[in-house]
Amino acid sequence: MKIIKDIRKTKIKDNNVVLTIGSFDGVHLGHLEIIKEVVSLAHINHGTPCVMVLRPHPRTYFSPDIPLKILTSDEKQQSLFAQNGIKITAILPFNQETANLSPEEFITKILLNFEQLHAVVVGHDFRFGKKAEGDFDLLKKYGKKYGFKVKQIPPLIIQGERVSSSLIRELVLDGEMEKIVDYLGRRYSLSGRVVKGRGIGQQLGFPTANISPFHSAIPPHGVYSAECILEDGRVFLAAVNIGIAPTIRQQDFAIEAHIIDFNEEILEQKIEIVFHKHIRPEKKFSSREELIHAIREDVEYIKQYFDKNKNFIKP
Repeated sequence: MKIIKDIRKTKIKDNNVVLTIGSFDGVHLGHLEIIKEVVSLAHINHGTPCVMVLRPHPRTYFSPDIPLKILTSDEKQQSLFAQNGIKITAILPFNQETANLSPEEFITKILLNFEQLHAVVVGHDFRFGKKAEGDFDLLKKYGKKYGFKVKQIPPLIIQGERVSSSLIRELVLDGEMEKIVDYLGRRYSLSGRVVKGRGIGQQLGFPTANISPFHSAIPPHGVYSAECILEDGRVFLAAVNIGIAPTIRQQDFAIEAHIIDFNEEILEQKIEIVFHKHIRPEKKFSSREELIHAIREDVEYIKQYFDKNKNFIKP
């Protein structure tokens, strides 16, 4: 997949571009319905399926003091686009200049940089231009004027809920790791480089890989069954603790993965933690011995959990 770092400065000359536009945080099942239509239309018209992504998320731009808890890193998002058939991801930097574009300026200065734009596919809530003045009807009007087709995809409803990034973000923050799969279409994960910790896990006999994901939506404090995907692609079971480890640390927040049956050095390597189930809340134990006993039980539970659910292995 080709990545265009700034669509404002680039002319795309690929044939019969079919484009969708948005932030696509999470690349959830609702987003995939749109992407599926983009890929299908491009195939029918011997064209190129493309996504234009707004970065940062407009909510982050307009409310910088309240950072949005994102569901997917840029790298993960691009990987999901490619896996689902997108050939070009074009990034639209969202800043004051972009925010001030009128709806028609958005078409002429941004969209028409795709010189052979065949069609634009959008979701039910798509808006564009300054103060979100442009809606689907206006997009249709400009499509007729500038020579591209438009199509709107209805919202995806699952179990009575409209699938959205906001819904999935709430489920993550509530620790509903199993329910998330119904709307995200896969298990929720966090990625980051392994950073140096205090080595307390090593002292307890359960060494951990600690990560610090940037501005990600993080599940509540507690212990989770998970898989850990290493930089080289190998997958291991993991017991993950999120929180302050009150028995031994009491203040520093950390995301710590004890990778089961693994003893290699992976400091500064990138790993992905794929969450399966919330096992228990974080707890302050009366002694280190009691903590060690609890960790042993957690690890044994996780091994049995995955042994009973072998189809879970790999996200």
